[in-house]
Amino acid sequence: MKRYLDLFSSSLASREGNRKPGARFLAALVMLAALVGAVSLGSLSSTLKASDAAPLTADASVHPVSISAPTQGFIDVAKSVTPAVVNITVSKDDREEGMPKSLDRDRMEEFFRNFPFEFRGPRGPNEFRGPREPHGMGMGSGVIISPDGHIVTNNHVVDGAKEVTVTLPDKRELKGKVVGTDPKTDLAVVKVDGKDLPYVPWGDSGALQVGEYVLAVGNPFGLNSTVTSGIVSALGRGGMGITQYEDFIQTDAAINPGNSGGALVNTKGELVGINTAIVSQTGGYQGVGFAVPSTMAKPVIESLTKTGKVVRGHLGIGIQELTPELAKSFGLDARSGILVNDVREDSPASHAGLKQGDVITKYQGVPVDGPRALQRAVTQTPIGTKASITVMRDGKEETLTATVGELSDTVKMAKAGSIDAEHALAGVSVRNVTSNEARDLGLKGKTQGVLVVGIEPNSKAERAGLSEGDVITEINRQPIKSVHDFERVTTGLKKDQSGVLLIYRRGNALFLSVKA
Repeated sequence: MKRYLDLFSSSLASREGNRKPGARFLAALVMLAALVGAVSLGSLSSTLKASDAAPLTADASVHPVSISAPTQGFIDVAKSVTPAVVNITVSKDDREEGMPKSLDRDRMEEFFRNFPFEFRGPRGPNEFRGPREPHGMGMGSGVIISPDGHIVTNNHVVDGAKEVTVTLPDKRELKGKVVGTDPKTDLAVVKVDGKDLPYVPWGDSGALQVGEYVLAVGNPFGLNSTVTSGIVSALGRGGMGITQYEDFIQTDAAINPGNSGGALVNTKGELVGINTAIVSQTGGYQGVGFAVPSTMAKPVIESLTKTGKVVRGHLGIGIQELTPELAKSFGLDARSGILVNDVREDSPASHAGLKQGDVITKYQGVPVDGPRALQRAVTQTPIGTKASITVMRDGKEETLTATVGELSDTVKMAKAGSIDAEHALAGVSVRNVTSNEARDLGLKGKTQGVLVVGIEPNSKAERAGLSEGDVITEINRQPIKSVHDFERVTTGLKKDQSGVLLIYRRGNALFLSVKA
């Protein structure tokens, strides 16, 4: 230490005469800092030597956290998974690519203008573009889930496909066939002829925890066999309007256009999710991606593989969150359960005695903590099951029993006769409006009605300006809440009687007169 002080003093003295006072002061500070550093380094060296000779004993009250990146584990997972993640190329009908058939251009543009979720994003002038997709073509990813060639992907990847080509990482190209699709979860199954193909085993997404490592594998921008890593950012994401049934895994593993339908796997190399959507203002990765969890995807895929369709249970009710204010008004001490806001006619719920205003607290003895939880539980209940439903009604608890019915895409339709029937609404076909359609169509509050799904050419209704997609809520001042109401009112129309309709078109109310 004395040697360091002598060196500091002599150095400072030798330069003192040639420097201004400010410069001399600065030089002194620099030299002093060097001295302190040297002394600290010597002290650290002594400490290290001491630790070699006599290991430190940790305080029993201290619990250090050890974090190690599972690099070798990621390498092994990537090697096992990438051979089973394929590129899917489809030729599509000459229409707006990726646009659901149920939505027109204006509504799609409005949707993407006001909502940040995208399935494939725009490519800026300074971005790497990857291979350009020919007009009428689309690309995405898929995951082989069986050695005989069943592949899971997103519905929006193969929607409208005329031909499907599956390219394996080893460059083999196979013709694919769409076995079945489920737009409600944005899932689909494609089959190729194969034997002993590499595949990814299903994992249990229900065992995932926030903060757990995951890998995303796919073909972003056509770059085959791309692996990205991240963590589970959140679980049970829903209510975002991406699909009808939502229970997404949120992850910060990089997901980009082209990753749709790819694999989200855990550190065991098990398939825990199907990558589906991203939140992005640019169309590229911004740290928020969503995957359909395996607990939702697996039964859907198994049903599509066996029958080509998805069989879901239903009760026939509309439900919503129970807010503290609503809970108080219904005489509940705590915010629990969900509120029934609608009960369909002739539904399992109506037969069981459920009513508007009931608060469902348990389903099959299990507490209900939100609308999505009940929706998921009911849709996964086998058809014909007698399910117990515990409700709070007028401050009292009751248990009802409902026989779970089948939720079918085939909905009841009514047709007001052919145009030969001659009355004002002859040739008009309608069906009941679902709660999701009511939201998409901009219906407000408790507005109910029937959706116009067909109009015969040259009919009186067509000439009056009625269009498919309109929602009829009144006919001649009589409320129309269901197909049953429509049939009853139109059956009573006379040959010379005009029809005054109250309709909703893109959320706007409009009176329309159909002359007899």
